Amino acid sequence: MTERKLPPDLHRDTLALRTAIAPSQYGEHSETMYLTSSFVQPDAATAARRFAQEEEGYMYTRVGNPTVTSMEMRLAALEGTEAAIATSSGMAAILLLGMGLLRAGDHVVCSQSVFGSTIRLFSGEFAKFGIETTYVPQSDVAAWAAALRPNTKLLFAETPTNPLTDVCDIQALADVAHGAGAKLAVDNCFCSPALQQPVRFGADYVIHSGTKYLDGQGRVMAGAICCSQKDVEQIFLPITRTAGMVLSPFNAWVVLKGMETLSVRMDAQCANALALATWLQGQPQVARVHYPGLASHPQHALAMRQQSGRGGPVLAFEVKNADAVSARANAFHVIDSTRVCSITTNLGDTKTTICHPASTSHARITEAQRQAAGVVQGLIRVAVGLEHIDDLKADLLRGLNSLKA
Repeated sequence: MTERKLPPDLHRDTLALRTAIAPSQYGEHSETMYLTSSFVQPDAATAARRFAQEEEGYMYTRVGNPTVTSMEMRLAALEGTEAAIATSSGMAAILLLGMGLLRAGDHVVCSQSVFGSTIRLFSGEFAKFGIETTYVPQSDVAAWAAALRPNTKLLFAETPTNPLTDVCDIQALADVAHGAGAKLAVDNCFCSPALQQPVRFGADYVIHSGTKYLDGQGRVMAGAICCSQKDVEQIFLPITRTAGMVLSPFNAWVVLKGMETLSVRMDAQCANALALATWLQGQPQVARVHYPGLASHPQHALAMRQQSGRGGPVLAFEVKNADAVSARANAFHVIDSTRVCSITTNLGDTKTTICHPASTSHARITEAQRQAAGVVQGLIRVAVGLEHIDDLKADLLRGLNSLKA
Protein backbone atom coordinates (compact mmCIF):
# COMPACT_ATOMS: atom_id res chain seq x y z
CA MET A 1 0.00 0.00 0.00
CA THR A 2 1.35 3.44 -0.94
CA GLU A 3 2.09 5.73 2.01
CA ARG A 4 0.22 9.03 2.03
CA LYS A 5 2.20 11.91 3.51
CA LEU A 6 0.54 14.00 6.18
CA PRO A 7 0.19 17.73 5.51
CA PRO A 8 2.39 20.02 7.63
CA ASP A 9 1.25 22.00 10.69
CA LEU A 10 -1.40 19.62 11.93
CA HIS A 11 -2.86 20.19 15.39
CA ARG A 12 -1.65 17.98 18.24
CA ASP A 13 -5.00 16.19 18.48
CA THR A 14 -4.62 15.12 14.85
CA LEU A 15 -0.96 14.18 15.27
CA ALA A 16 -1.94 11.91 18.17
CA LEU A 17 -4.10 9.91 15.78
CA ARG A 18 -2.27 10.11 12.48
CA THR A 19 1.48 10.27 13.14
CA ALA A 20 3.58 7.18 12.40
CA ILE A 21 0.99 4.95 10.77
CA ALA A 22 3.22 2.95 8.47
CA PRO A 23 1.83 1.29 5.32
CA SER A 24 1.26 -2.44 5.76
CA GLN A 25 0.77 -5.44 3.53
CA TYR A 26 -2.92 -5.83 4.31
CA GLY A 27 -3.91 -2.22 4.88
CA GLU A 28 -4.74 -2.49 8.59
CA HIS A 29 -6.33 0.67 9.93
CA SER A 30 -4.69 0.12 13.31
CA GLU A 31 -0.92 0.28 13.71
CA THR A 32 0.77 -3.05 13.07
CA MET A 33 2.26 -4.79 16.10
CA TYR A 34 5.59 -6.48 15.37
CA LEU A 35 5.93 -9.08 18.11
CA THR A 36 9.30 -10.50 17.16
CA SER A 37 12.69 -10.68 18.80
CA SER A 38 14.65 -10.61 15.55
CA PHE A 39 14.26 -9.79 11.86
CA VAL A 40 15.30 -12.05 8.97
CA GLN A 41 17.91 -10.49 6.68
CA PRO A 42 17.82 -10.91 2.89
CA ASP A 43 21.45 -12.02 2.74
CA ALA A 44 24.65 -12.14 4.79
CA ALA A 45 26.12 -9.00 3.24
CA THR A 46 23.05 -6.95 4.12
CA ALA A 47 23.11 -8.31 7.67
CA ALA A 48 26.75 -7.30 7.97
CA ARG A 49 26.08 -3.76 6.75
CA ARG A 50 23.11 -3.30 9.09
CA PHE A 51 24.95 -4.58 12.14
CA ALA A 52 27.85 -2.28 11.23
CA GLN A 53 25.30 0.59 11.04
CA GLU A 54 26.21 1.24 7.43
CA GLU A 55 22.66 0.61 6.25
CA GLU A 56 19.26 1.17 7.84
CA GLY A 57 17.16 -1.85 8.65
CA TYR A 58 15.76 -3.76 11.60
CA MET A 59 17.84 -6.61 13.00
CA TYR A 60 16.94 -7.23 16.63
CA THR A 61 14.23 -5.68 18.80
CA ARG A 62 16.71 -4.57 21.46
CA VAL A 63 18.24 -2.40 18.73
CA GLY A 64 15.02 -1.33 17.04
CA ASN A 65 11.46 -2.41 16.24
CA PRO A 66 8.90 -0.84 13.87
CA THR A 67 6.15 -0.67 16.50
CA VAL A 68 8.46 0.98 18.99
CA THR A 69 9.64 3.38 16.29
CA SER A 70 6.03 4.38 15.61
CA MET A 71 5.46 5.11 19.29
CA GLU A 72 8.65 7.20 19.44
CA MET A 73 7.70 9.18 16.35
CA ARG A 74 4.22 9.92 17.65
CA LEU A 75 5.43 11.04 21.07
CA ALA A 76 8.11 13.26 19.52
CA ALA A 77 5.48 14.85 17.29
CA LEU A 78 3.30 15.62 20.32
CA GLU A 79 6.20 17.02 22.36
CA GLY A 80 7.56 19.06 19.47
CA THR A 81 10.99 17.42 19.51
CA GLU A 82 12.97 15.95 16.63
CA ALA A 83 13.00 12.47 18.11
CA ALA A 84 12.30 10.27 21.10
CA ILE A 85 13.76 7.05 22.46
CA ALA A 86 11.48 4.64 24.29
CA THR A 87 12.43 2.75 27.44
CA SER A 88 10.96 0.00 29.58
CA SER A 89 9.68 2.43 32.25
CA GLY A 90 9.83 6.07 33.28
CA MET A 91 12.60 5.35 35.78
CA ALA A 92 14.53 3.55 33.02
CA ALA A 93 14.30 6.78 31.02
CA ILE A 94 15.91 8.74 33.87
CA LEU A 95 18.56 6.03 34.23
CA LEU A 96 19.30 6.26 30.51
CA LEU A 97 19.48 10.05 30.75
CA GLY A 98 22.06 9.84 33.54
CA MET A 99 24.08 7.12 31.81
CA GLY A 100 24.21 9.19 28.65
CA LEU A 101 24.99 12.62 30.07
CA LEU A 102 26.91 12.07 33.31
CA ARG A 103 30.36 10.83 34.22
CA ALA A 104 32.23 10.32 37.49
CA GLY A 105 32.94 13.70 39.04
CA ASP A 106 29.91 15.41 37.49
CA HIS A 107 27.35 17.37 39.50
CA VAL A 108 23.54 17.51 39.19
CA VAL A 109 21.10 20.09 40.57
CA CYS A 110 17.69 18.56 41.20
CA SER A 111 14.40 19.72 42.66
CA GLN A 112 13.93 18.45 46.22
CA SER A 113 10.28 17.77 45.40
CA VAL A 114 10.67 15.15 42.68
CA PHE A 115 9.29 11.61 42.83
CA GLY A 116 10.82 9.53 45.62
CA SER A 117 12.35 6.96 43.26
CA THR A 118 14.01 9.75 41.30
CA ILE A 119 15.70 10.97 44.48
CA ARG A 120 16.75 7.40 45.25
CA LEU A 121 18.24 7.02 41.78
CA PHE A 122 20.30 10.21 41.97
CA SER A 123 21.34 9.91 45.63
CA GLY A 124 21.78 6.15 45.66
CA GLU A 125 22.66 4.58 42.32
CA PHE A 126 24.31 7.52 40.55
CA ALA A 127 26.23 8.43 43.70
CA LYS A 128 27.90 4.99 43.57
CA PHE A 129 29.66 6.12 40.41
CA GLY A 130 30.92 9.45 41.72
CA ILE A 131 28.05 11.69 40.63
CA GLU A 132 26.94 14.20 43.27
CA THR A 133 23.47 15.74 43.44
CA THR A 134 22.36 18.95 45.18
CA TYR A 135 18.65 19.31 45.95
CA VAL A 136 17.00 22.72 45.89
CA PRO A 137 13.48 24.13 46.39
CA GLN A 138 11.47 23.56 43.22
CA SER A 139 10.23 27.12 42.63
CA ASP A 140 13.28 29.07 43.90
CA VAL A 141 15.22 29.99 40.75
CA ALA A 142 17.89 31.76 42.81
CA ALA A 143 18.53 28.56 44.76
CA TRP A 144 19.05 26.65 41.50
CA ALA A 145 21.55 29.26 40.32
CA ALA A 146 23.36 29.31 43.68
CA ALA A 147 23.76 25.51 43.60
CA LEU A 148 25.67 25.54 40.32
CA ARG A 149 29.28 24.37 40.26
CA PRO A 150 31.90 24.34 37.51
CA ASN A 151 31.20 20.60 37.09
CA THR A 152 27.39 20.91 36.96
CA LYS A 153 26.20 19.06 33.87
CA LEU A 154 22.45 18.63 34.44
CA LEU A 155 19.47 20.36 36.03
CA PHE A 156 16.51 18.04 36.64
CA ALA A 157 12.95 19.05 37.51
CA GLU A 158 9.45 17.69 37.27
CA THR A 159 6.57 20.10 36.94
CA PRO A 160 4.12 19.84 38.53
CA THR A 161 5.81 17.73 41.19
CA ASN A 162 4.63 14.49 42.73
CA PRO A 163 2.68 14.83 45.02
CA LEU A 164 2.54 18.53 46.01
CA THR A 165 2.07 19.90 42.47
CA ASP A 166 4.83 22.52 42.83
CA VAL A 167 5.47 24.24 39.50
CA CYS A 168 8.86 25.43 38.28
CA ASP A 169 9.55 28.16 35.75
CA ILE A 170 10.92 26.07 32.88
CA GLN A 171 12.21 29.04 30.90
CA ALA A 172 14.03 30.48 33.91
CA LEU A 173 15.67 27.14 34.72
CA ALA A 174 16.65 26.68 31.07
CA ASP A 175 18.38 30.05 31.19
CA VAL A 176 20.20 29.08 34.41
CA ALA A 177 21.31 25.76 32.95
CA HIS A 178 22.42 27.06 29.59
CA GLY A 179 24.28 29.98 31.17
CA ALA A 180 26.37 27.43 33.04
CA GLY A 181 26.91 25.17 30.05
CA ALA A 182 24.56 22.53 31.52
CA LYS A 183 21.41 20.85 30.22
CA LEU A 184 17.85 20.98 31.57
CA ALA A 185 15.69 17.87 31.76
CA VAL A 186 11.99 18.16 32.66
CA ASP A 187 9.79 15.27 33.73
CA ASN A 188 6.47 15.98 31.98
CA CYS A 189 4.60 13.00 33.41
CA PHE A 190 1.84 14.92 35.23
CA CYS A 191 0.91 17.18 32.32
CA SER A 192 1.79 15.15 29.23
CA PRO A 193 2.17 16.99 25.91
CA ALA A 194 -1.60 17.52 25.88
CA LEU A 195 -1.04 20.35 28.40
CA GLN A 196 2.65 21.21 28.33
CA GLN A 197 5.60 21.06 25.94
CA PRO A 198 8.76 21.81 27.96
CA VAL A 199 10.97 22.28 24.88
CA ARG A 200 8.89 25.35 23.98
CA PHE A 201 10.29 26.94 27.15
CA GLY A 202 13.88 25.86 26.58
CA ALA A 203 14.18 22.37 28.07
CA ASP A 204 16.72 20.10 26.38
CA TYR A 205 15.21 16.77 27.42
CA VAL A 206 11.64 15.76 28.23
CA ILE A 207 11.17 12.67 30.38
CA HIS A 208 8.04 10.51 30.31
CA SER A 209 6.61 7.65 32.23
CA GLY A 210 4.33 6.31 29.51
CA THR A 211 2.83 4.14 32.24
CA LYS A 212 0.83 7.22 33.26
CA TYR A 213 -1.22 9.49 30.98
CA LEU A 214 0.27 8.43 27.65
CA ASP A 215 -1.25 4.97 28.10
CA GLY A 216 -4.03 6.33 30.29
CA GLN A 217 -5.57 3.11 31.50
CA GLY A 218 -2.91 1.59 33.77
CA ARG A 219 -2.14 -1.30 31.44
CA VAL A 220 1.61 -1.29 30.77
CA MET A 221 4.98 0.04 31.84
CA ALA A 222 6.72 2.45 29.47
CA GLY A 223 9.06 5.42 29.39
CA ALA A 224 10.79 7.77 26.99
CA ILE A 225 13.22 10.63 26.50
CA CYS A 226 12.24 13.26 23.93
CA CYS A 227 15.12 15.28 22.50
CA SER A 228 17.13 15.94 19.35
CA GLN A 229 17.76 13.28 16.71
CA LYS A 230 21.49 13.72 17.21
CA ASP A 231 21.27 12.96 20.93
CA VAL A 232 19.15 9.88 20.32
CA GLU A 233 21.59 8.51 17.76
CA GLN A 234 24.88 9.52 19.37
CA ILE A 235 24.17 9.43 23.12
CA PHE A 236 21.23 7.23 24.03
CA LEU A 237 20.84 4.59 21.31
CA PRO A 238 24.37 3.20 21.79
CA ILE A 239 23.51 2.63 25.47
CA THR A 240 20.19 0.88 24.87
CA ARG A 241 21.78 -1.32 22.21
CA THR A 242 24.09 -2.62 24.94
CA ALA A 243 22.19 -2.21 28.21
CA GLY A 244 18.77 -3.17 26.86
CA MET A 245 16.36 -0.97 28.87
CA VAL A 246 14.10 -0.95 25.81
CA LEU A 247 10.33 -0.91 25.45
CA SER A 248 8.58 -4.08 24.35
CA PRO A 249 6.66 -3.91 21.05
CA PHE A 250 3.40 -4.86 22.76
CA ASN A 251 3.73 -2.11 25.36
CA ALA A 252 4.67 0.35 22.61
CA TRP A 253 1.50 -0.57 20.72
CA VAL A 254 -0.64 -0.05 23.83
CA VAL A 255 0.87 3.39 24.40
CA LEU A 256 0.36 4.23 20.72
CA LYS A 257 -3.34 3.53 21.12
CA GLY A 258 -3.44 5.43 24.41
CA MET A 259 -2.04 8.58 22.84
CA GLU A 260 -4.98 8.65 20.42
CA THR A 261 -7.30 9.67 23.26
CA LEU A 262 -4.79 11.63 25.34
CA SER A 263 -6.23 15.08 24.69
CA VAL A 264 -9.88 14.23 25.36
CA ARG A 265 -8.98 12.29 28.50
CA MET A 266 -6.84 15.11 29.87
CA ASP A 267 -9.55 17.68 29.18
CA ALA A 268 -12.12 15.68 31.14
CA GLN A 269 -9.75 14.71 33.96
CA CYS A 270 -8.52 18.28 34.41
CA ALA A 271 -12.11 19.50 34.65
CA ASN A 272 -12.88 16.85 37.27
CA ALA A 273 -9.72 17.69 39.23
CA LEU A 274 -10.51 21.40 39.32
CA ALA A 275 -14.05 20.71 40.53
CA LEU A 276 -12.81 18.33 43.21
CA ALA A 277 -10.03 20.66 44.38
CA THR A 278 -12.45 23.57 44.61
CA TRP A 279 -14.87 21.44 46.64
CA LEU A 280 -12.12 20.17 48.98
CA GLN A 281 -11.13 23.76 49.79
CA GLY A 282 -14.55 24.21 51.40
CA GLN A 283 -14.44 21.09 53.59
CA PRO A 284 -13.81 21.86 57.29
CA GLN A 285 -11.72 18.71 57.77
CA VAL A 286 -9.22 19.76 55.08
CA ALA A 287 -6.31 21.94 56.14
CA ARG A 288 -4.87 22.66 52.70
CA VAL A 289 -5.34 21.74 49.04
CA HIS A 290 -2.41 21.59 46.62
CA TYR A 291 -3.57 22.09 43.02
CA PRO A 292 -2.14 24.45 40.36
CA GLY A 293 -5.60 25.16 38.97
CA LEU A 294 -6.62 26.97 42.15
CA ALA A 295 -5.94 30.69 42.48
CA SER A 296 -4.57 29.93 45.97
CA HIS A 297 -1.70 27.88 44.53
CA PRO A 298 1.56 29.87 44.82
CA GLN A 299 2.49 29.23 41.18
CA HIS A 300 -1.04 29.42 39.75
CA ALA A 301 -0.28 32.12 37.15
CA LEU A 302 2.88 30.34 36.01
CA ALA A 303 1.05 27.02 35.76
CA MET A 304 -1.67 28.55 33.62
CA ARG A 305 0.95 29.91 31.22
CA GLN A 306 2.92 26.67 30.95
CA GLN A 307 0.04 24.17 31.15
CA SER A 308 -2.33 25.50 28.49
CA GLY A 309 -4.54 27.16 31.09
CA ARG A 310 -5.30 23.96 33.01
CA GLY A 311 -4.25 22.71 36.41
CA GLY A 312 -3.70 19.09 35.49
CA PRO A 313 -5.42 15.92 36.72
CA VAL A 314 -3.54 15.42 40.03
CA LEU A 315 -4.14 17.11 43.36
CA ALA A 316 -3.12 16.59 46.97
CA PHE A 317 -4.73 17.68 50.22
CA GLU A 318 -3.86 17.66 53.90
CA VAL A 319 -6.33 16.54 56.56
CA LYS A 320 -6.57 18.51 59.80
CA ASN A 321 -4.85 16.96 62.79
CA ALA A 322 -3.22 17.66 66.13
CA ASP A 323 0.13 15.95 65.49
CA ALA A 324 1.98 13.65 63.08
CA VAL A 325 0.55 10.47 64.63
CA SER A 326 -3.06 11.61 64.30
CA ALA A 327 -2.29 13.05 60.86
CA ARG A 328 -1.25 9.66 59.54
CA ALA A 329 -4.23 7.95 61.21
CA ASN A 330 -6.66 10.51 59.77
CA ALA A 331 -5.17 10.20 56.30
CA PHE A 332 -5.39 6.42 56.46
CA HIS A 333 -9.01 6.67 57.61
CA VAL A 334 -10.02 8.87 54.68
CA ILE A 335 -8.27 6.57 52.22
CA ASP A 336 -9.71 3.38 53.73
CA SER A 337 -13.23 4.86 53.73
CA THR A 338 -13.30 5.21 49.97
CA ARG A 339 -15.29 2.75 47.88
CA VAL A 340 -14.91 4.28 44.40
CA CYS A 341 -11.29 5.46 44.39
CA SER A 342 -8.61 2.80 43.90
CA ILE A 343 -5.97 2.64 46.63
CA THR A 344 -2.82 2.49 44.52
CA THR A 345 0.24 4.65 43.91
CA ASN A 346 -0.12 4.60 40.14
CA LEU A 347 -1.61 7.64 38.43
CA GLY A 348 -2.74 8.54 34.94
CA ASP A 349 -5.53 5.97 34.86
CA THR A 350 -9.09 6.65 33.76
CA LYS A 351 -10.01 5.37 37.24
CA THR A 352 -9.36 7.73 40.15
CA THR A 353 -6.51 6.61 42.39
CA ILE A 354 -5.74 7.65 45.96
CA CYS A 355 -2.64 7.12 48.10
CA HIS A 356 -0.66 8.23 51.14
CA PRO A 357 2.66 9.43 49.67
CA ALA A 358 4.64 9.45 52.92
CA SER A 359 4.19 5.69 53.36
CA THR A 360 4.19 4.64 49.68
CA SER A 361 5.74 6.61 46.81
CA HIS A 362 8.07 8.54 49.16
CA ALA A 363 8.58 5.85 51.80
CA ARG A 364 12.12 4.93 50.70
CA ILE A 365 13.61 8.40 51.13
CA THR A 366 14.64 9.75 54.51
CA GLU A 367 12.32 11.65 56.85
CA ALA A 368 14.48 14.74 56.33
CA GLN A 369 14.02 14.44 52.56
CA ARG A 370 10.27 13.99 53.00
CA GLN A 371 10.06 17.07 55.21
CA ALA A 372 12.09 19.10 52.71
CA ALA A 373 9.70 18.02 49.97
CA GLY A 374 6.64 18.83 52.10
CA VAL A 375 5.43 15.22 52.14
CA VAL A 376 3.81 15.28 55.57
CA GLN A 377 1.91 12.46 57.26
CA GLY A 378 -1.48 14.06 56.73
CA LEU A 379 -1.04 14.40 52.96
CA ILE A 380 -3.27 12.46 50.55
CA ARG A 381 -2.73 12.41 46.78
CA VAL A 382 -5.63 11.96 44.36
CA ALA A 383 -5.10 11.35 40.64
CA VAL A 384 -8.53 12.21 39.33
CA GLY A 385 -10.13 9.96 36.74
CA LEU A 386 -13.28 10.00 34.64
CA GLU A 387 -15.91 9.01 37.21
CA HIS A 388 -18.80 11.40 37.82
CA ILE A 389 -17.62 14.25 40.02
CA ASP A 390 -20.51 13.82 42.48
CA ASP A 391 -19.47 10.23 43.12
CA LEU A 392 -15.89 11.30 43.81
CA LYS A 393 -17.01 13.98 46.25
CA ALA A 394 -19.25 11.52 48.08
CA ASP A 395 -16.43 8.97 48.21
CA LEU A 396 -14.06 11.38 49.97
CA LEU A 397 -16.78 12.88 52.14
CA ARG A 398 -17.48 9.46 53.65
CA GLY A 399 -14.11 9.48 55.36
CA LEU A 400 -13.85 13.21 55.99
CA ASN A 401 -17.20 13.38 57.80
CA SER A 402 -16.21 10.59 60.19
CA LEU A 403 -12.79 11.91 61.17
CA LYS A 404 -12.11 12.13 64.88
CA ALA A 405 -11.46 15.61 66.18
